[in-house]
Amino acid sequence: MSSDAIRVQGLYKTFSIYRKPHHRMLQMLSGKRAGERWVERFPALKDINLTVGRGETVGIVGRNGSGKSTLLQIICGTLSATAGEVDVKGRIAALLELGAGFNPEFTGRENVYLYGTVLGLTRAQVHQRLGSILEFADIGDFIDQPIKTYSSGMYVRLAFSVAIHVEPDILVVDEALSVGDEAFQRKCFGRIESIKAAGATVLFVSHSATTVVDLCDRAVLIDAGEILAIGEPKRIVTQYQKMLYAPRDRIGEIKAEIRAEPLVDGGAPSIEGPAGEPAFHFLPHWDPGLVPPDPLGYEQKGASIRDPAVHTVDGERVNVLVPGETYEYRYRVMFDRDVRFVRFGMMIRTTTGAEIGGTATSNTHDAIARVPAGHDYQVSFKFRCTLAPGVYFLNAGALGDIGMGEEFLDRRMDVAMFRVMHTGQRLVTGFVDLDFAARAELSP
Repeated sequence: MSSDAIRVQGLYKTFSIYRKPHHRMLQMLSGKRAGERWVERFPALKDINLTVGRGETVGIVGRNGSGKSTLLQIICGTLSATAGEVDVKGRIAALLELGAGFNPEFTGRENVYLYGTVLGLTRAQVHQRLGSILEFADIGDFIDQPIKTYSSGMYVRLAFSVAIHVEPDILVVDEALSVGDEAFQRKCFGRIESIKAAGATVLFVSHSATTVVDLCDRAVLIDAGEILAIGEPKRIVTQYQKMLYAPRDRIGEIKAEIRAEPLVDGGAPSIEGPAGEPAFHFLPHWDPGLVPPDPLGYEQKGASIRDPAVHTVDGERVNVLVPGETYEYRYRVMFDRDVRFVRFGMMIRTTTGAEIGGTATSNTHDAIARVPAGHDYQVSFKFRCTLAPGVYFLNAGALGDIGMGEEFLDRRMDVAMFRVMHTGQRLVTGFVDLDFAARAELSP
């Protein structure tokens, strides 16, 4: 018996697009004589070949519109392919989109039976597992209310709870968990880990680099309907982020670079030379594609923050950092009015907005007593990069008293960003390296 749970070969999916509703009828009535006059063909997937082994967890990453969801729908059987073969072995449970398989007029309890039946359970089996399903979903008395009154988070709680209680051989999840609160997301991923440990296959789409790296055995990068790379999650996520933050005119060049990269042991880049020595030296550098999207600014009240960026200790402007090295986050502040008790601050945040750490130039009682209008301050924060590989965002703030007590004179959210490289040497887990000293000794 094959050890593959999912096998996709030569898969193509083309959608027919009509500029106006009546063009569909004109195309149908005209038949072959019309050719492509009334219709446009959009190739959503092009020659997809993918094999997922039993018990394997595979993450699919790619930019919006790349074809990720279309691929999952074809694998699950909710969408037909234009050409190619898909072979799925085992019971599959899918969470493809919000409320899929639910009837909005039914209560939550009624939809548990409906959705469970759609996923292959008998009514008796659903009834037997009902208590556990409701306990995991934890939506209280809303279970007996029509689900058209549910929030998006309640939809997902109930749908995911039913899906995991089917005890699937294959679990497919398409980014739907992103609408849940953090506590429920953690609960869901904990259950996914349990399902994985029990030998089930997990296939999911996620925009979370951390989730893909932590949970997956392999990752797949898709763009414009084609697979660019398959391999070790950290490498694939790095390639994805490089393409995600690149200028539009460099996308083609970057895709060509990704295709040309050699694969080692299924996709992991070689980072060691003879006797474990590094095969190459990692250097911090500037990536022009790492540009924060639309930084959020607040009303300026006498000060203006300029030119925020990370620099090496030698003064080189960089946004791709090597773990373990020291950098300076700098920005200038221009004052256009007299201000008292001035100080400056910064914060580093993750892509999900979690605050990793920040600091200020002084406490309130040590603030700069007076800054006259027209003065220009250069602010810098030196830090050692102990962060996990990934993308981070920087805030900047200038505070002072213009007559009503301390307030922000200028505040810029996500005004700069940087990426921390993966060098292959990291042993610790989590966002920050706390300089642990770990050892294991034979007990006496």
